[in-house]
Amino acid sequence: MLETERSFHRRKGQSANVVLVILVFSLAAIVLYQTLGGWSSPYKPVVPRGDLAENEKSNIEVYSAASPCVVHIQTMSTDSSGLFSNDRQVLAGSGSGFIWSKEGYIVTNFHVLEHADKAEVTLLDNSTYPATLVGIAPHKDIAVLKIDAPAKKLREIQRGTSSNLQVGQNVFAIGSPFGLDNTLTTGVISGLKREIESVTGRKIRDVIQTDAAINPGNSGGPLLDSAGMLIGMNTAIVSKSGSSAGIGFAVPVDIIAEIVPKLIKDKKIENPGFGFGYVDEITLNKLYRAGRIKSLGVMVRYTRPNEAAAKAGLRGVQQTRQGWIMGDLIVEIDGKKIESTVDLFDFLETKKVGDTVHVNYIRDGKTIEVDIQLQDNSG
Repeated sequence: MLETERSFHRRKGQSANVVLVILVFSLAAIVLYQTLGGWSSPYKPVVPRGDLAENEKSNIEVYSAASPCVVHIQTMSTDSSGLFSNDRQVLAGSGSGFIWSKEGYIVTNFHVLEHADKAEVTLLDNSTYPATLVGIAPHKDIAVLKIDAPAKKLREIQRGTSSNLQVGQNVFAIGSPFGLDNTLTTGVISGLKREIESVTGRKIRDVIQTDAAINPGNSGGPLLDSAGMLIGMNTAIVSKSGSSAGIGFAVPVDIIAEIVPKLIKDKKIENPGFGFGYVDEITLNKLYRAGRIKSLGVMVRYTRPNEAAAKAGLRGVQQTRQGWIMGDLIVEIDGKKIESTVDLFDFLETKKVGDTVHVNYIRDGKTIEVDIQLQDNSG
């Protein structure tokens, strides 16, 4: 049925009214939008942040230049406790290291490798190579490995010096804390000329203290200055939890630079000594407090046959039917008073294999003097 003209005009008027209402609400919405500062939307536009801060750029540059020089070290040991006594390789631990030269020499801590039978080195590009042990200097907690990797894959670290460092300098540590390889942490030099104890009990001197986070797995990794130069090797922390407490220590690069070339050339470091074992200081101090000995010093526990101390006539602790006889007590060398093994090792640091020293020791209450030629104790 066709609609009438009247109904048509009525519908047309209603449509016009609807359009008018829509326009009014639209204008009101625009005014409200401008008043309130725009609609709230869950989609936020990306706002350009501008340039990075200068210190951020510096951090990035140091990391970009040094990270290819840093390696992750995984160690394995032999497990003979299997049900059928079949030896198998098990993971022993992990640590860090850095590339010393394009010949494939890698520097790390001795304690990273101490209980390992094998080691693998992983580069920044995740390529992994078996490593051979070149040489160790346990007294300084330094070891050198070698890998057969293409020279184009090896970026050797740039060496600085530790002789002119200052407390407050910015430093960077790169390593593999808890296995997270190529982790960067930053901090400052917190102290200089610190001492830490190596795995052999000998003191490592002139150590760098830093608050850059150092955790298990950082050992052997580099400590860098703000120019990206190697100034130390991260080695130890002071922590009750075993994790970083803001007190870390690094062996200074000047010690590393002295020892590493010798290890590469001679496979070992000569350690001047006498060829004897000594009574531990706890026992010696007990003897002193009990009045069994009248002076502190270094007591000979045993001498090795045909070595320097034995040839010079020194005597170690002996057991007889009447009881124990004290070993000879060294109290002075070349006029320097010796009251502990620390004193002895400090003295030996100043000497070379082949040097002759004048030793004063006490035996049965009498002071005896003798000249002894120092031998190599590195073996």
